[in-house]
Amino acid sequence: MKILVMKFRNIGDVLLTAPLFANLRHHYPDAQIDAAVNAGTETMLTGNPAIDRIHVYDREYIRRLPLPKRAVEEWRFAHTLRMEKYDLVINTTEGDRGAFLARYSGAPLTIGHRPKKNRFLQRVFTLGLPSQGMRHTLETNLDPLRVLGKEIVTKQVAIHWKESDRRNVDTLLHKHGIGSGEFIHFHPVSRWLFKCIDDQIAADIIDYCQEALGRPVVLTAAPVKSELDKIAAIKRLCCSEPIDLSGRLSLKETAALNSLSSLFIGVDTAVMHVAAANDIPVLAFFGPSGAFHWGPWDNTLDESTYLRRSGIQRMGKHTVYALDWECVPCGQDGCEGTKISDCLMKLSTQTIHRLIEEKLS
Repeated sequence: MKILVMKFRNIGDVLLTAPLFANLRHHYPDAQIDAAVNAGTETMLTGNPAIDRIHVYDREYIRRLPLPKRAVEEWRFAHTLRMEKYDLVINTTEGDRGAFLARYSGAPLTIGHRPKKNRFLQRVFTLGLPSQGMRHTLETNLDPLRVLGKEIVTKQVAIHWKESDRRNVDTLLHKHGIGSGEFIHFHPVSRWLFKCIDDQIAADIIDYCQEALGRPVVLTAAPVKSELDKIAAIKRLCCSEPIDLSGRLSLKETAALNSLSSLFIGVDTAVMHVAAANDIPVLAFFGPSGAFHWGPWDNTLDESTYLRRSGIQRMGKHTVYALDWECVPCGQDGCEGTKISDCLMKLSTQTIHRLIEEKLS
């Protein structure tokens, strides 16, 4: 049997499909199980023993091509999937691309969300998936198993890296004189800047951890100008000096670094999900997005306990801090198109201090 799972979304979304692959491997131990994801997200699945092959769709590259060349590349990717002759194709998210690829694949059994607007693709899927509602994204990623009538045997999220990634991280930490469990991992940035907290609040977190609690803080960020500029702005407001590894680590190395920390502090971003997958306690700040969909998942639990729209919520060892405002979460990219979310500018530093102490104790 040959199975394909498609997830054309962002890095964190892809990581949260790990339990689906683990369950498919349990029920189909001899099957070829492949994934199809956007370029840049495949790192979340490489090294996963439940996955045989990863098809990478280079969305940004194809989008920049002239229309005729774009059509050729789209067809080439679709034809690659069709030539695999999959028996089962699962599209885990809504969208026309996944629906079209499922149809073109020629698979006798397809599972996915039926498109609401594209009439041509409305009958693509043999089995439809239910809407998400207030359920966690990890749960909706497991819906294909439910419609297949298969038992869900695990809900654990896992990420894998190479020994060389761990050695590189160990070398960096050794240079700064810190070891495993001795530092706090702080990732205050996101590719979506409207998810970031106020720079002064971020600087206060660093100073509080280092000066009041005596815990070194290690900063990380992607090697992207907007994120590095954000880190630089935060550091200028600090009274203490954190260990700054921003832009110096790959995603795998960031995961390896995180696994050695005592606490992760950050915003709603992929690295938050990595920390939860590593079973590192998480303190996450949420604004426009809802914890009920995206909160850090505790691998020791089977059910999400993010049941409210806002406020402080917990799931096992993880805590989400969002203001209990009527407009939270709004799902918008900042207030009134500013790319700045007021709800993340007004977080209480006293509350944050209390939550950090709670995590460390």
